[in-house]
Amino acid sequence: MPRPLAIALAGLVSLAVAMGIGRFAFTPLLPMMLAERSVDLPGASLLASANYLGYLLGALACTFQPWIWRRIGWAASVNGPRLVRGGLVATVLLTLGMALHLPFAWVLLRFAAGVASAVVFLYTSGWCLEQLARRGVPAMGALIYVGPGAGIVASGLAASGLVAIEAPAAVGWATFGILAALLTAAVWRVIDTRHNAPIAPPTAAGDTAPAPPAHAGSAEMGWLALAYGLAGIGYIITATFLPVIARQALPNSHWLDLFWPLFGVGVMLGAIVASRLRPGGDLRLRLAGCYAIQAVGVAASLVSPTLAGFAIGSLLLGLPFTAITFFAMQEVRRVRPLQATSFMGLLTAMYGLGQIVGPPLAAWRVAHGATPAAGFSASLWIASALLAFGALLYVLLARRYPAAHLTGSPPATPAPRG
Repeated sequence: MPRPLAIALAGLVSLAVAMGIGRFAFTPLLPMMLAERSVDLPGASLLASANYLGYLLGALACTFQPWIWRRIGWAASVNGPRLVRGGLVATVLLTLGMALHLPFAWVLLRFAAGVASAVVFLYTSGWCLEQLARRGVPAMGALIYVGPGAGIVASGLAASGLVAIEAPAAVGWATFGILAALLTAAVWRVIDTRHNAPIAPPTAAGDTAPAPPAHAGSAEMGWLALAYGLAGIGYIITATFLPVIARQALPNSHWLDLFWPLFGVGVMLGAIVASRLRPGGDLRLRLAGCYAIQAVGVAASLVSPTLAGFAIGSLLLGLPFTAITFFAMQEVRRVRPLQATSFMGLLTAMYGLGQIVGPPLAAWRVAHGATPAAGFSASLWIASALLAFGALLYVLLARRYPAAHLTGSPPATPAPRG
């Protein structure tokens, strides 16, 4: 059986491939694609939304697959590691496919990449968090969410180098596809289908308490899903168009291509800090704090459209990015422990729905604004306000549904089957 650190690192690398490359490599490559006119801004918004739609539908499929199996009379047991492996292979192939000059197929490729990233994210999260909880180190689960930041930093720096040598975007997609293949090979043995079962029955004192009934926490889960969905639209406009927005505000700056890697550095630092926080406390209040930080980060470049403003905004946007995911997934395991992975899928679907709304909103505001900069500005103010509202929702949730037992980690439960 793999050791806890090996599991955490495998989860980190899996999310780096599926999220940092499979989803977010598009952001640093977008200015290159716009410059060579292989896509225009409405087309870029379509590609982004196709990816987010795939992410949404992939998350919904993961959420409802237990119900689907029951409806057709199959007693299916999902093998998380097998789905993670399949999703990683798909991400490699779909990323390489974007290097081909087939614009008519790009929408389908980005859609499929979104589906793959949702599957890898959910089953990597469910499997890694469960395995680490069984080994008594649940806080180490935060380390897997360093992965998206690491992927963002790697893709951002690689894109900067490609811009410097004036390489076409196709070379960038091929480079990222090869990198994804190498990383997938590195963790293939750890993500082993034989390691799907729980390690041992729970033994900690708090782990023997009976699980809540299946209907417990339904209203609380609904509000949690809504609040989590607001983060999707709250960050996505900046995360999709940051290099484009920065180029419009600072056209002659030599630092433009470093804002996106700086966002990735913030993602990594935030995940590491989340793993080092003391156990205990209400995760919903931590989520409220994360939303507030992101709201300030989105607004920073609006208040101060300077080099410092964009740098501070990129860092603040990134710091809570995967910490939000980690806290929310842990909160799901507390509220609905027996159906954790399915309800992780519900939250991820809400997040994906928010992401779908963001790019068309930005494109519409740009088209109807006095200038493109004014259109982006209006979109970002809306995003910042939604994040602030999400923070308020978490505070109200904590007051309306006080947690009976706030121990530093959720109870160990049977391996998620959703």
